[in-house]
Amino acid sequence: MNHDLSFNSVEVIPDLKASAAFTVSSSEVFLEQVDMTPVKIADGYEYMPWGSDNQMPYKILELIDSDETLSTCQLFNAEVCYGSGLVYDTTGAKLKVQQEVQNYMMDNDIASYFLGVCQDFKHFAFCVSVIILNGDGSRIVRILRKEACYCRFAPAGNDGNIPYILYANWRKSISSKDQVEKIELLDVHSPWSDLQERMQACKGKRPKSSTRKFAVVSRVPTPDSTYYPIPYYGALFKGNWYNIKKLIGMAKEAKLKNSAPIKYHIEIANRFWDGIFKAEGITDRKKQMDRVVEEKEKIINFLTGMENSGKVLFSTFYVSPDGKEQHDVVINKVETDKEGGDWSTDIIEAVNMVCFTMRVHSNLVGSVPGKSQSNNSGSDKRELYTIAQALQKPYHDLLFTVHYIIIRYNGWEGVRPDCPFIMLSTLDENRDAKLVTTNKSDNKE
Repeated sequence: MNHDLSFNSVEVIPDLKASAAFTVSSSEVFLEQVDMTPVKIADGYEYMPWGSDNQMPYKILELIDSDETLSTCQLFNAEVCYGSGLVYDTTGAKLKVQQEVQNYMMDNDIASYFLGVCQDFKHFAFCVSVIILNGDGSRIVRILRKEACYCRFAPAGNDGNIPYILYANWRKSISSKDQVEKIELLDVHSPWSDLQERMQACKGKRPKSSTRKFAVVSRVPTPDSTYYPIPYYGALFKGNWYNIKKLIGMAKEAKLKNSAPIKYHIEIANRFWDGIFKAEGITDRKKQMDRVVEEKEKIINFLTGMENSGKVLFSTFYVSPDGKEQHDVVINKVETDKEGGDWSTDIIEAVNMVCFTMRVHSNLVGSVPGKSQSNNSGSDKRELYTIAQALQKPYHDLLFTVHYIIIRYNGWEGVRPDCPFIMLSTLDENRDAKLVTTNKSDNKE
């Protein structure tokens, strides 16, 4: 039986007729941002870990998936970036080229690929595309997306270039090269020149490389240049509003279930639990969960004793039964005057802070709760949607790099990638929407 560890819970404090909410600090996901050392697998395979334990992307996904507003905002951002979908504009191409492009588009699931890389861009600020050439290396025939959370970069060489990526399920321990897929990575700064040099396509010579599959990385330039960029919305987890929103939901649930308002919020660092398991040699998942329950009971007894003694709880840390101060356990006293629906204004404020950080107007995703709320007019929403799509241009420029390479390598003259966005129309135009592109002046209707 699989016993999943659950560190988040609401526990009743019988003597106080109140509850205590236990949570794990969300800011911990970005804590250990130190210089990482390469991890070796076998036969020269090595990679740079993503986070201290190589689990950072999965922790980020878990935080996103556990919040309704945040996950909806991420989906909205990916859909807006997708626009009307990726197309290869063949208006200025000859008939033969148009037919070749049409065959290429039919051989590749472009819609799934493009929506996937848009999701990677919005979640992790980079994406990985894989191009596959035919047998003699004369044409690029396939393009695939490799999910960013399963990609790891090899250490950069002396010239600063990353030679390859490793693609695998890093959720589990990787001990053999048979468990990973090694893909040669084109120079991040000049992928076109690198591909030409490897294949010598421009010289008509025999290709230098026998490889027919290459990875192309598109990444959002960030102020802090690292192997794995920290997405802009990381501020949401480093701040307080993500935890506040979670706490409000737990408080409402506790009030509905047992009429015991949450009086304390106990925020515990992951390393606190890891330290207990390591110190006491507990490896079995069931025994670890039992130990978590036992420690929570000790904390509750500590709170009860402090209340009954009449002393003021002025410290923000927990003192264990053996007298040791645990600074990884932060105890916050929660205002208990609010009950039931009185949390409505607080949840609205928390939701708006999440939407603000995600650069999504709350009216566009319908995420603002409450009985009475301000609502934008149709014209305002239409303009907000247009602005949101217009802001995707730099991301499209970055995503188009690999497609310019494909078009140029295959010799498709008069073809260029495009991603028209949808402009919602007004009622007087007698149509629902029109497509707008920056590639040409006469917009498609």
